[in-house]
Amino acid sequence: MLEILAPAGTLECANAAIDNGADAIYLGLSAFSARQGAGNFDEPSFRAIVQKAHFCGAKIYVAMNTLVKDEELDDFLRSLLFAWNEGADAIIMQDVFLGKAVHERYPQIVLHLSTQAGVCTLDGARLAANYGFTRVILARETPILEIQKIAEFIETEVFVQGALCTCFSGQCYFSSFAGGNSGNRGRCKQPCRKKYAYDRNGNTDKDYALSLSDLSVGDDIAKLIAAGVTSFKIEGRMRRPEYVAAAVRYYRNILDGATNNDVALSDLRRTYNRGNYTKGLAFGQDRRLLSPAVQGHLGEKVGVVKVVGGKYTVDSRFSPRSGDAFKILRDGKEIGGATYLKTEGRAFVIGSKVRLKNGDGVFITTDTAVNERVLSGQKRVPISVSLYFHEGEYPVVESEGVRCCGDNALQTAKNQPLTIEDLRACFLKTDGLPVDVTFKNIHLKGEIFIPKAELNSLRRSLYSAVYEAKTKVENALYEYQPFAIEGTSGKNEKTAVIATDFSGVETDIAIYKADDYAAPIPESFKNGNFEKYLFYPAFTTEQDLLAFADRLRECEIDGIYAENYGGITFANEHGLRVFAGTGFNLTNALSVMTLLQENNVAYYALSKELNGEELSALSGERAFTLASGGIKIMDLCYCPFGKTCCQCDQKSVYSLTDEGGRTFPVRRYTAADGACRFEVYNCADLIGVGVKNVGKLLDLTLVADKQSAIGAKDSESDQKKMYKKYTSGHLKRGVL
Repeated sequence: MLEILAPAGTLECANAAIDNGADAIYLGLSAFSARQGAGNFDEPSFRAIVQKAHFCGAKIYVAMNTLVKDEELDDFLRSLLFAWNEGADAIIMQDVFLGKAVHERYPQIVLHLSTQAGVCTLDGARLAANYGFTRVILARETPILEIQKIAEFIETEVFVQGALCTCFSGQCYFSSFAGGNSGNRGRCKQPCRKKYAYDRNGNTDKDYALSLSDLSVGDDIAKLIAAGVTSFKIEGRMRRPEYVAAAVRYYRNILDGATNNDVALSDLRRTYNRGNYTKGLAFGQDRRLLSPAVQGHLGEKVGVVKVVGGKYTVDSRFSPRSGDAFKILRDGKEIGGATYLKTEGRAFVIGSKVRLKNGDGVFITTDTAVNERVLSGQKRVPISVSLYFHEGEYPVVESEGVRCCGDNALQTAKNQPLTIEDLRACFLKTDGLPVDVTFKNIHLKGEIFIPKAELNSLRRSLYSAVYEAKTKVENALYEYQPFAIEGTSGKNEKTAVIATDFSGVETDIAIYKADDYAAPIPESFKNGNFEKYLFYPAFTTEQDLLAFADRLRECEIDGIYAENYGGITFANEHGLRVFAGTGFNLTNALSVMTLLQENNVAYYALSKELNGEELSALSGERAFTLASGGIKIMDLCYCPFGKTCCQCDQKSVYSLTDEGGRTFPVRRYTAADGACRFEVYNCADLIGVGVKNVGKLLDLTLVADKQSAIGAKDSESDQKKMYKKYTSGHLKRGVL
């Protein structure tokens, strides 16, 4: 069955989703949700929405898709069991290792792997299935050909509507290092929605350079259906109920085969629309992917400004009313807002604090009539009722597999016997239950009398029993018991270096990160006297993996440094060891213990977002921490310049400058298929000597004098001389 999956940041949004035809909703509890800024659900509201959803035939998926620290494990697992025991249909998790531990302890719990896990290849999907996940929520960047391969192997969920993260799923540390709030822990401050300037072709103008348009797959959902996708996900747990309602209606119409969906699309645009929509990256980058000129809700164009007698009039077929609001664009850029004042003939007058000009575009962003209409529906459940009223016998009523009997045998009427019309009228009253009643059988035999109170009581008993049957929790119930965690031991005094060239480099472990994944491995890496690992990036395609396999034949490789869980599967298939990279986001001992159950894991790097005390607690003979060098904060799997290749200066490193003057290096590299990809680094390099007994990982991708950087690894003062701008990262204070 194909599934429309809707977001629910609040109870109102959840009701809007169900009432407009969602097959399932996903929501967060008060903690451990990747959208901590949403309203989320406490225990009473969660129980209420589970009951409504299940009565209406919809499923509830609970998003517990944040990174969990050691001190939070007990609360996390207790919350997870609460959600499951109260009737959740699945739990969404980001940490695949924590998920494996949950599955082994509680095998009946249905687990979906979050998009934050970055599954974009069959390798990642296979690991998820091996660990007990029944569904993968694919990274938004996954190409349609990869989607098809994954969907043949495991149930898949794909985003079709809503906001797009500019960074590859689960690998964004921009909010973390720029503002101390971790996106991986549900507290993203969205620095990507601010203004920046790329130093490309002499440009210095700032715009919303990192902001992407909203995704709207629309009718191309047919291609996803053909690829075997099961669930079509609408993003938006931070958005309002009218958006949820309009989005669900739009996709419900498409899946139900509506021939004209223009009104539903217009409603959707008016409830939320950033950038006039893009089809996303599944089908290849389109011209609307980037939204550099407008940030936030654009709405739908309803006319242009005409200045008449000092008033701003709009000649339009649209008839606004009090409460409607507008956004004004000039030359494609937002200049301000406006409100409805009055109607004059076929035109209407707007007011604005900004001085408007003839020809300014008027876009409606709050359409009160649309909001009321899309929120006016109510989901009603069809039920079939059978009534058996035989003189001298006990009355029997049945519906949806439920059977209720009266307390007394039916008496003979002295006057005005019970009629079929009386029975219909009684059982069409549903006591507030959202059902549409039809009658399968009405058997009325004899001249019957039944007190009205008894008849009403029998009806209430039937509908109460139907509600109870439809909302009964069928999940296996579990009690929480703490996990026995085997701590890691020993110390690691090795140094590992990430670089694109190893000329003159002396280190224990070399991690080669290619500038071109189709190019041969450099001699400086082949001939070096160190352990050799290939850098396996967070986002890969089948062509990339074929290129990696070719590189393995060029020299003796010890293993791969993986930024994506799929690297474990790839390494296993090729007889290689795994260095679990910082992209694995290891933040607790249970996940580390589960990871180390994999026979081919040689080393693991701990999360970049842990402080010194937290890092020390997870130390061991195979542990590393990012100690100094560059801090990669984003992976961009699209062209930030709109694929204007013929105009591109094709620099290896660009600069991205924010409104405060901070400059973030952006490294360009080439994928195996020739496409450009980009890595954004922090505006300040990392300095520090790491943590005692934990190996030092140095990211020297952008460092020219690598051997000097290695020589300074044990001295902060020497590092300060090397790096112009520096930070100690989260080592001292950690991150929220």
